[in-house]
Amino acid sequence: MTLATWLGFLLASILIAITPGPGAVISMGTGMRHGYWAALTAILGLQAAILTHLLIVALGLGALLAASETAFLFVKLVGAAYLICLGVQRWRAPALPVDAKGPVLRRKGLFLQGLLVNLTNPKAIIFIGALVPQFVDPARAQLPQYLLIAMTLCLTDLLVMSAYALAALRLGRWLHDPQAIRLQNRAFGGLFVLAGTLLAISSRPS
Repeated sequence: MTLATWLGFLLASILIAITPGPGAVISMGTGMRHGYWAALTAILGLQAAILTHLLIVALGLGALLAASETAFLFVKLVGAAYLICLGVQRWRAPALPVDAKGPVLRRKGLFLQGLLVNLTNPKAIIFIGALVPQFVDPARAQLPQYLLIAMTLCLTDLLVMSAYALAALRLGRWLHDPQAIRLQNRAFGGLFVLAGTLLAISSRPS
């Protein structure tokens, strides 16, 4: 991969990352409610899903998902149901102040949430499947190129999701009123439900 090709891929990665989606919602919601380090755990789960998507594409399974209507529909509905469940859970969360001592957070659970949010999005697999091959030089060794692509995608997404989480954290510091917390929970819960609904009714990318 030439420097010019990599710069083009970097620009595409930045544009993909800053586009609001379920990853941004979970980063902001966790950052606002529990702080940056908790959000970082969920963000690392998002990156693990990106690496899984890349592996799927590298193995050629992304093309199978793109070609199979049944496989795409199944993964899409699972992903939509998971996002909606997260939304309902967040909507019904107690209106505790940000600095209140609640249950100890399970880092494994936050990581798994981030992983599943990205992993159950078939459009992400297909999008990466359509994007990545355009930047891979078939005349050169494949592994170093895929490693560079993985590093670029993950570092870009990690930085952008961290920015979302930190921005939400700054806002969250002002939210100590139970009514404001309740509105926050319902706003992010509604965003998750909206994301899940949009995923459920979306069509397969052409």
